Amino acid sequence: MRNPVMPFIIIMVFGIGLMFLLSFKGLGDAKDLAKEKEGGEKTEQKESTSSSPEDIYKQNCISCHGNAFEGGVGPALKGVGDHLSVDEVKDVITNGRGAMPAGLVEEQNIDAMAEYIHGLK
Repeated sequence: MRNPVMPFIIIMVFGIGLMFLLSFKGLGDAKDLAKEKEGGEKTEQKESTSSSPEDIYKQNCISCHGNAFEGGVGPALKGVGDHLSVDEVKDVITNGRGAMPAGLVEEQNIDAMAEYIHGLK
């Protein structure tokens, strides 16, 4: 006859070992995070902050405004320039409107993005 307690003991030993392994990994990650917070070496590089308006659209806007600017969750962007000025488009990009959140486009790219959206036909 097999001992019915043995599988539980094996699982317990494996769980305790896994707990120690993950604890040591967490300690190593905590040291890296502390270095990064102090302004030391960065463990991950941030993407380039300047991108073309087309790239910004693909990264941040396409899910709501559609692949061909036709709209979806958000309104269609074709022809926005017919009823909004560049400054109004810039205001919407900066502050959001309705369900659109603010801050999707970085500050240095807002002017180029507003011109791009305003010029869509």
